Amino acid sequence: MIKRLTLLLAAALSCSSAHAEPKKLLVVTVTTGFRHSSIETAEKVLAELGTKSGAFTVDFVHQPEGQPKNPGKPPVRGDKDTDESFKAKAEAFSIASAKFNEDNQVWGDKIKAYMAEKMALDKIKDYDGFVFANTTGDLLFPDRDGFIKLIENGKAFIAMHSGSDTYHPFRGYIEMLGGEFETHKSQVEIQPTLHSPAHPITKSVPVGWKVFDEIYIIKTFDKAKVHGLLGLNSHPNLAQLTDEEKKKEDELKRYFPVSWCKEYGAGRVFYTSLGHREDVWDPTWKEGTPDRKNSPEIAHTYQEMILAGIQWALKLTEGPATPGNIP
Repeated sequence: MIKRLTLLLAAALSCSSAHAEPKKLLVVTVTTGFRHSSIETAEKVLAELGTKSGAFTVDFVHQPEGQPKNPGKPPVRGDKDTDESFKAKAEAFSIASAKFNEDNQVWGDKIKAYMAEKMALDKIKDYDGFVFANTTGDLLFPDRDGFIKLIENGKAFIAMHSGSDTYHPFRGYIEMLGGEFETHKSQVEIQPTLHSPAHPITKSVPVGWKVFDEIYIIKTFDKAKVHGLLGLNSHPNLAQLTDEEKKKEDELKRYFPVSWCKEYGAGRVFYTSLGHREDVWDPTWKEGTPDRKNSPEIAHTYQEMILAGIQWALKLTEGPATPGNIP
């Protein structure tokens, strides 16, 4: 009888575990700066990872419609330009810039009202974690300090790619994340160093793994304050640098982080700068076309890393966050 009760209890516990309530994630894809074409792909993949794993559900704070298009940089006079043609280009740019500034102010007010509704603390406090998927700029949260406090008090925070190109003037966000975007050069293939190969986030990343993407140069980063996952000991675009730039980099001996995790108070933070390209996110994107630079296997590895990073940040798995593991 005792043995039978033990078996029944074990089965009940197993059943209870199998039907544990999934965690709740809020995915933010709002941008007030550059907007990546891969955002829709990222949204699709994150929703699929939640459904397939059963570990979490996903709600979204999407981009409101109506963001005006920036006219870009002023025209540069070309060899074939006449005084009249260049004057016309300059005048057209001036008109477009004035219209953009006017429209952007209206849109900024719309974003502020939208975020006040969607990101009010009383509406987001019950989420277990937050994902900034390729966000940019000032997101105009109604209480940005209160949001950071949620992470500090135990929530999960996950950010991909330009999640580090977000809230630059708000140092509380940068401190929580662990670094911020400075610049990038052309897209390039890298073979990052695995700093923590046994970590649940990176254990699926094979030795010698390569990925083609837009690789960020990160500033205000202190490797003594994070647990390194992926990184580079030389500039990702080293072959493209001038001799003078190479000499400078050799003197600086800089480290170039690609992915890390850390604890922030009682919360957990996971970041990867990868994710600019659709084919990093999605193994099926433009499959079999010249536009695709990453194999489906590379995208599968990225998805596995993202899923594991979310699960770790949500405290569904355990792995080290001990800072200072980057040589």
